[in-house]
Amino acid sequence: MRKCKGYHHAVWLGCLGMLLAGMLGCSGGNEGEVSAPETSGTQAQKTITLTYAIFFPPTHIQCKTAESWASEVEKRTDGRVKIQIFPGDSLAKAPQVYDAVVNGICDIGMSCFAYTRGRFPLLEGLDLPLGYPDGLTATRVATAMVKKYNPAETADTHVLYVHAHGPGLLASKKAVKTLSDVKGMKIRATGLSSKIVEDLGATPVGMSQPETYEALQKGVVDATLCPIETLKGWRQGEVINYVINTTAIGYTTSMFVTMNKDKWASLPEDIQTILTQVSEEWVDEHGRAWDMADEEGWTFVEELKKETITLAEDESQKWVDAVQPILDEFVVGAKAKNLPGEELLTDIQAMIAQSTNEE
Repeated sequence: MRKCKGYHHAVWLGCLGMLLAGMLGCSGGNEGEVSAPETSGTQAQKTITLTYAIFFPPTHIQCKTAESWASEVEKRTDGRVKIQIFPGDSLAKAPQVYDAVVNGICDIGMSCFAYTRGRFPLLEGLDLPLGYPDGLTATRVATAMVKKYNPAETADTHVLYVHAHGPGLLASKKAVKTLSDVKGMKIRATGLSSKIVEDLGATPVGMSQPETYEALQKGVVDATLCPIETLKGWRQGEVINYVINTTAIGYTTSMFVTMNKDKWASLPEDIQTILTQVSEEWVDEHGRAWDMADEEGWTFVEELKKETITLAEDESQKWVDAVQPILDEFVVGAKAKNLPGEELLTDIQAMIAQSTNEE
């Protein structure tokens, strides 16, 4: 019996020794041995995936520019941030993109302020016929104004930056050299551009871009008010005869790139800094992309031997005077809402003038 007890005692001591040796071996104290995982560092490097809804189709230059922005963010964060892009209304329809960002359906969204008329009463001033000379200027102006005024209407998201297309011009089947030539014309226009057409003395006809080619071809409309890039992008240059350079009243359409506020707040500070820096750099990238698209539009109509008509300086002033009521109406409406509409327009016009003088 004593022998049996001694045997069991020896086994117990042996097991205890093995247990202690195992515990010491797992401590990671010896060089070259695998240590236990460190949770803090691993979790800090966890990949953050952000969804990005874009209304442009994947082939559009602005979607490609957004993709390059996303790639740069991933590069500078060493892969800690990955951005999954959903182009062409695949995650949210263009008019619903802003709300989709607010409600967390997507983390980031790109669309037009103008698609939800009345929701952005101050920023509607960005799209007025103020004589934008090019897309780069329009983009710089739009981003600067949103940054300066930081309007309450965008406070429910975190705006990264804004971009805007080049000046809307008149592409026509008929020659237009004076304001009186516009009288009685039927011109394709939507939203704000409809007001411009009305103030010029013509009749606005609302329709989508896909419908415009056939409408011009069949004479349903005599002209279209559009940025020059659409004449190539939608091939409308094939069914017009003249491009009237109406840059003096060039309007634009401003487009937000904004982020869900809670998602933004949840990001580490260094990632917020990188997103801000890359976004600041991509303002000019988008502006130049718009100008590149416009250049391609001009080249397209020139290859088709379409005529460009440049208005005389005194004639251009008549067009400017004709659309002035649109600006006045905006200022009055903004004032009624206690918004700095007049100050906004003054700042925009000053930036446009400065840009024009620098050229």
